[in-house]
Amino acid sequence: MNLPEALVDLRGLLGERASVAMAQREHHSHGESYHAPGLPDAVCFPHTTEEVSGILKICVRYQLPAIPFGAGTSVEGQVNAIRGGVTLDMRRMNKVLRVSAEDMDATVQAGVTRKQLNQALRNTGLAFFVDPGADATIGGMTATRASGTTAIRYGTMSANVLALSVVLADGRVIETGTRARKSSAGYDLTRLFVGSEGTLGVITEVTLRLHPLPEAISSAVCAFSSVEGAVRTAIEAIQLGLPIARLEFLDDSQVDAVNRYSKTNLPLRPMLFFEFHGASAREVDDQAALLQSIAEEHGGMGFEWTQEAADREKLWKARHDAYFATLALRAGASVWTTDVCVPISRLAECIVETKKDTVDAPFPTTMVGHVGDGNFHVLYAIDVSNREEVAAADRLTERMVLRALAMDGTCTGEHGIGSGKMKYLRREAGEALDAMRAIKRAFDPENRMNPGKIVELD
Repeated sequence: MNLPEALVDLRGLLGERASVAMAQREHHSHGESYHAPGLPDAVCFPHTTEEVSGILKICVRYQLPAIPFGAGTSVEGQVNAIRGGVTLDMRRMNKVLRVSAEDMDATVQAGVTRKQLNQALRNTGLAFFVDPGADATIGGMTATRASGTTAIRYGTMSANVLALSVVLADGRVIETGTRARKSSAGYDLTRLFVGSEGTLGVITEVTLRLHPLPEAISSAVCAFSSVEGAVRTAIEAIQLGLPIARLEFLDDSQVDAVNRYSKTNLPLRPMLFFEFHGASAREVDDQAALLQSIAEEHGGMGFEWTQEAADREKLWKARHDAYFATLALRAGASVWTTDVCVPISRLAECIVETKKDTVDAPFPTTMVGHVGDGNFHVLYAIDVSNREEVAAADRLTERMVLRALAMDGTCTGEHGIGSGKMKYLRREAGEALDAMRAIKRAFDPENRMNPGKIVELD
């Protein structure tokens, strides 16, 4: 590796958009996680797919690792340059290239954020609903197969990505998929790159499925006498086929953290947040009323709903601030956040047992969940310099993951593998991990694309 010569070539391609400034390198050494940072040797800011191709060809020439970087909101170490190399900050590739209201799709550069896209869709009657909480980039959301609060109705990124432009490790540019809503043409490369976490190539453009804006939206909140009662309500609502757009669980510790951080006044009990989308106010009110009756059977109390936009925005902002609310519980702490997903028939059991595990934790813990699809998260506010706390968090995480796997679940419903959950992927995937490794070797035989994430080649 000859970094000075590589930098000459990078600056010949990008000018000052190729940086070795320490401030830039440190900023791009980590995401929103407790994982140890990894400092890149250089940071590049491409504007086009052609420039990304040029950067990767330079990385080939000088045998440099390449690490794609979006908004930096990943939580399993996906963007940490743990072996140095060149980080490609995609946020300046932020153009909405095309919107087709008739076909209900759009093509965007990878650096467009979900909020920027929805702003561009104003007055079209359409929206992009995948909502992981953070204002992540579309490329990053695609690379991590993001989902979030609305996945129960609108699906994850897997269901909403139609086609991609991808730059492979050797600099070649390929197009996967088309704007057609279905295809039987060969291997489904689009699905392969969705969730690849930058280990197979750099996603530069994404064609997305859009959805009509609902005529009426209603949000509701309900406290419960027990964790199990809240989760049982969620399960019954799904089994009855209620068309819920969002269904979120907060345990009492998370509610307390949210109240302190967001200046809300929610009851200090396990809670469910709901949102209904429908063709009329009457429709969403009927949905809310039916859900209220289910909640009351399981110890729900104080069920309240509203169609006022300001009230709904305040409620969901409080939910989206759960990470920062947990962080604020302890000065100087970092948040270790982990997630699992299980079949909904096992969800109550999994959450209750996990909650029991955290009672004696030596640090504050909170729990939130997209319980409509069996996914929940535990957040630990830890002192990462304290080895005993780190070991305790690791033990709690392992118990949670092994419990989920024993219930035919997965070690991660939406955070991804990165470097943080590689040790659990073998347990979950078994011999299939060797097939994943073969795919990685086929696309990136020199192991330069975001090395040390998902699978290792040696």
